[in-house]
Amino acid sequence: GDITPTPGDVVIARISHISNHKRVETPESRKAVLFDGALVMLAYGHRYAADQFLAHVPDSLDHCHLVAAGGIAGVVTELHDRMKEPTEIEPLGLLATTDGGVVNVRDFAAFDNPLVVGAPQQRPKVIAVLGTSMNSGKSTTLACLVNGLTAAGQQVAAGKITGTGAGNDRMLYHDAGAHRVVDFTDFGYPTTFRMNFAEIRALTVNMINTLSAGSDTVIVEIADGIYQGETARLLRDELFQECVDSVVFSAVDALGAKAGAEELIKAGLKVSAAAGVMTASPLATAEACEVLGTLGVPVISTYALTAPEVATGVVEF
Repeated sequence: GDITPTPGDVVIARISHISNHKRVETPESRKAVLFDGALVMLAYGHRYAADQFLAHVPDSLDHCHLVAAGGIAGVVTELHDRMKEPTEIEPLGLLATTDGGVVNVRDFAAFDNPLVVGAPQQRPKVIAVLGTSMNSGKSTTLACLVNGLTAAGQQVAAGKITGTGAGNDRMLYHDAGAHRVVDFTDFGYPTTFRMNFAEIRALTVNMINTLSAGSDTVIVEIADGIYQGETARLLRDELFQECVDSVVFSAVDALGAKAGAEELIKAGLKVSAAAGVMTASPLATAEACEVLGTLGVPVISTYALTAPEVATGVVEF
C-alpha cells in the first residue's frame, strides 16, 4: 500500500482479464499469446496514442492495464472509440534487486543521456521523419528511405527519438538495411510521453551523436503528429533545428500534408518531401502534388523511396 511506482519501474503482474491486447512482446520481440492468469514482467510508463489509449503511471500497485504490447503497464484514462477496453492486470509487486532496490529499465540503458548538450560540431546529413498523426506512415517512410540510400551504397543509421517502447519499428529499420539502429529504450526510457523536455532535447542530440559514428546519413523518427505536446515543442527548438538538415513529412491526405508542411516551414524547418499513407491513393497524391507544389515540396510515393536515385535526391534536396 505504500509503494508508488515511477516510469520505468519493472512490475510482475498477473493477467486478470484479456481484452484489447491479447499478446505481449518477449525480449526477442516475439508476440507471445496471453492467457488469463499468466504472469508477465512489464515496465510502468505513460502512453500517448491518439488512435488507441491515453494512459498514465498509477500512484499505487492497484489493478491497472497493459497499455502497449511492447510491455507497458499503466492506467488508461481515455481510449479511441474503435478500441476495446484495455487488458487488465493485477500487479503482484515491483521487481527488486538483492539489496532491496527497485529494478528500473534505466538500470539497463546502453547509453547515457547527459542533459548538458550542444549541437554536434561534425555530423553526417540528418533527416527527420515526422507526420500528421499516429499511423500516417512514418516508420514505413523511414524504412523505405533507409533502403534506398543503402542500395545507393551509403551506410545509413536509423533511430526513433520519441514514442512507446516496442520492437516493430526498430526491426523494420534493420530489415530495410540500416547498419545501426537505436531508439529511446536504449537510453533507458520505456516511453517518452510526459518526459521532462530537457531530457527529450538532450536525447535528440545524444541519439544523433550515437548514430553518427561511421554513418553517411542518419534518419530519425519522431512519434505521433506534429501537434503532440513534446513534438510541437521539439520541432521549434533551436538546438533541434541545428541538428536536423531537413524533414520528410508523412501524411494521411493532401489537406494534412499541406497544413503540416506549412507548419514545419513556419517553424523554420526545411521539408524535402511528403510521403506516407496518402501516396497509396493516386487521387490523394494528385491533390497533394497540386497544393504542395506552391510550397516547393515534392510528393513522393513511399515505396518509390527504395529507388537509390529517388532516396539520394531527397537527402540532397
